[in-house]
Order: sequence, then C-alpha cells, then structure tokens
Amino acid sequence: MAERSNSQSFVAILIAIILGGAIAWAGSDGGAVRHGVPVFALCGALAFAINWLAFVPSAALETEHYYDLTGGVSYISVIAVAALLSHELDLRATLVAAMVMIWALRLSTFLFLRISKSGRDDRFDTIKTQPVRFLMAWTLQGLWVLLTAAAALAVITGGVREPLGIVGVAGIIIWVFGFLIEIVADRQKSQFKSDPANSGRFIDTGLWAWSRHPNYFGEIVLWAGMAVVALPVLEGWQWTTLISPLFVWLLLTRVSGVPLLEKKADERWGGQADYEDYKRRTPVLIPRPPAARGQARQRRR
Repeated sequence: MAERSNSQSFVAILIAIILGGAIAWAGSDGGAVRHGVPVFALCGALAFAINWLAFVPSAALETEHYYDLTGGVSYISVIAVAALLSHELDLRATLVAAMVMIWALRLSTFLFLRISKSGRDDRFDTIKTQPVRFLMAWTLQGLWVLLTAAAALAVITGGVREPLGIVGVAGIIIWVFGFLIEIVADRQKSQFKSDPANSGRFIDTGLWAWSRHPNYFGEIVLWAGMAVVALPVLEGWQWTTLISPLFVWLLLTRVSGVPLLEKKADERWGGQADYEDYKRRTPVLIPRPPAARGQARQRRR
C-alpha cells in the first residue's frame, strides 16, 4: 500500500511539474526576457523552488506549520521578481502586482495565525510523516501559486501596455468584491469559533447563511476579476493564463476545498435536524439570500 501511495505521489509530482512548465512556456510568449530567460518562466521556477526549499526542514520536523505561510511568501516573491525584471510597469501592471501581494499577505497571515492557535492542520495528519506524499503537497502548492497568479504574471511580464480602460476597471471592481467577501467570511467564522458558547456548533450566520462556503466563493470571484483585468493585454499563447480562475474553481469545488469540508461536516453533524435543514436551505457555493426556516420547511412540504 505504501509503495502504491508513493508511486501515485511521484506521478502527481511529475504531472504538476509538466503542467507548470507548459503554463510557464505559454505565459512567456511575447513577454520580458532577462539574459535569455523569459521572466514568466523564471517566476514559475521560483514558485516551485521556494516550496521545495521549505519542504526540507518541514519534512525533517514533520510539521505543516509553515505550509500556508510559504504559499504567501511564494506569491509575494514571484510577483516582486516579475515586477523588478519586467519592462517599465504601467498602471494596470502596478495595480495587479499590488492586488496579488495584498491578497497573499492577508490570507497567508490569517492562515498562519490560525494554525498557530490550533496547533495543527488535519489535512496533513497522515502525509507529513510520509516524505513523498508530503513533497507532493508542497509541489502542488508551487503549481497552485503559478497557475492562480498566471494571468497577473502575464500582465506584469507581458509586452503589451494599454490604458486601464473600462474592462480593467470592471475587473478591479470584481476583484475587490471577491476580496471583501473572503475577508468578511473568514472574520465571521473566526469570531464564531472564538466564542465558547459556539463550541461544537456549525456556523450558519452572516455570509454563512447565504452560502456554506462564502470564503471560497470570494476566492474564485477575485481571481476571475484578475483575469478580466488581464484580458485587454493578453496575446498569443498568453491567453492560456486565463486558466487561473478555472483552476481555482476546479480545485476548490472538486478536489481539496469544498469536498473535504463537506465530508468533515457530514461526519460531525450529519443527521442532526438543524444541520440537515441548514444544508437544504443554503447553497454550497454561490450565495443566495437566506430563506426563513419556517418558509424552508413549508416549501419542503
């Protein structure tokens, strides 16, 4: 069983590297080059390298404490290198770089403080003692950084500079909307969990009455906004960087986000009348104004 698990992890690592290499090549089309190396590709390599370096001490200590923090450092480092090595930045590229850095700093700090308080992240309970599977997790984070930031990197490193325009402004508004949803949802859940009176309960108030995963909805929306900002300046193979919001949606709704949390919630509260009622009246992802409990029951009849 262990050998099979290691083989699958090696395959996943190889696929991640190949996919990352393909996006790095495509995103480099028409972009800045330094000493014969495309800046976009250099940033892609850096995303993986930072995570592999952080993996070494983390594997030795069998700890996941710095996983999310490393993700934030990766985003900030990649964007900083892209900005420093690319052509003179215009307003669009400057705003895009700032948006990614602000988001990465906020989210990684939030997640690091959360794990520092809780002491563990149960996603890693098994794999942190298995080096190959643990390496896979760090490699996938490198791919996550590259793919989600791909559209932003295309803007910063690309050779096209255009006025921000209506499309750019619309993209920024969408990004801000998603960013605010994510912040509010995270804060509401943190405050809920910090109240001893809510021990053992699930959150169904605030944005969490509109969606069972409003923070993930905000995450998807903000990267969609980033892709909209990038639209007017993409050319050639750079159009493949629009995979960014699609990748975020796919990963959060089909792989590591919603499915894992829904399973944990069902194991903990499944069968409870209030929880089952909450699931029936609350969308999984896309927010909808909450229906009154009485109305929900009446409709079910």
